[in-house]
Amino acid sequence: MRWWALPALASAAYQLLAIAAALRWKLAGASAPPPGSRPQPLSVLKPLYGGDDRLYAALRSHACQNYPQFEILFGARGPHDAALAEVARLRREFPAVPMRVIVAETSAPNPKAGVLARLAAEAKHPLLLINDDDIEVPPGYFHRVTAPLANARVGLVTCLYRARADSLPARLEALGVATDFAPSVMVARFLGMEGFALGATMAMRAETLRKIGGFEPIAGYLADDYELGRRVAATGLAIQLAPVVVDTGLGGGRWRDVWRHQLRWARTIRVSRAAGYFGSAITHTTVWALVAFAAGAWPAGAAALAARLAAAWIAGAVVLQDAQVKRRFWLLPARDLFAFAVWAAGCLGSTVYWRGLKLRLDRQGRIQPE
Repeated sequence: MRWWALPALASAAYQLLAIAAALRWKLAGASAPPPGSRPQPLSVLKPLYGGDDRLYAALRSHACQNYPQFEILFGARGPHDAALAEVARLRREFPAVPMRVIVAETSAPNPKAGVLARLAAEAKHPLLLINDDDIEVPPGYFHRVTAPLANARVGLVTCLYRARADSLPARLEALGVATDFAPSVMVARFLGMEGFALGATMAMRAETLRKIGGFEPIAGYLADDYELGRRVAATGLAIQLAPVVVDTGLGGGRWRDVWRHQLRWARTIRVSRAAGYFGSAITHTTVWALVAFAAGAWPAGAAALAARLAAAWIAGAVVLQDAQVKRRFWLLPARDLFAFAVWAAGCLGSTVYWRGLKLRLDRQGRIQPE
């Protein structure tokens, strides 16, 4: 009975660490100095892939930023991408904002990275901001994510995100983003593990991108954001987490869609960072609490479950201010059990589904012909 209590207690300790990391990030953001008064010109690189109901709001949130000088470069893999209609609508609403559409047909295994390589080559300004097309940003976002680059020791700036969803499976996934994924990022930062970036935001100098060879060397990897951050960190430059949270949309995916999305994420992490992936077993606190309960170690199980609920609420509802966490917190145990099933499935296999394609990953995370 005592032995079965140990994993639950270790997992509870992780959740307490997550609370400390979340509160530290919140306090650091609140005490951050205001952005400098002379920001450098900025090129926003936006790879496009189809359209949905939230796409226009996401694109518009960039066009209406109050920033002295910026351009937005939209990259499509073909002239008939559905997203281009929304870009045309955006250009009509914001005729004064410099925008360009670049059709970049690419044979790169990761087409998104191939498009980004072309956009980076076309960018005019010394600062680059890369994020996914469905990312919706708050006012002041450009200032917040570029200000740290005034420090020559900072090579890349990234940020946390919340997810919005329209179906029960997707809402469970969104709940996990705020209560599991975001806390894990904050814990990693808390422990000094900074060599990674998130696709929700990657701001950097064009000079730094050239220094690591551009996007071409990472166009064979599925986790292009992770590879970009890893290569920037390898130069000795720091990666900073900006004090801003953006939003993304998960849509109304079915159970199969969510399973495939989560499994792709899990297997990509495993092949990129195997030790971290298998070590993350201890973070599945709800499962370890149930194991402790089943073994009769009720105090350990109760302590673990209480720590998990507290950490999830503080990180998701208090720190990230995610309204969906507040409304659907009662779904957290079901979400945690689903996440553990995904983690177990992610321990094996190398096949993933991404943007309608079936892909196979090698041991370094590179895309292989299926």
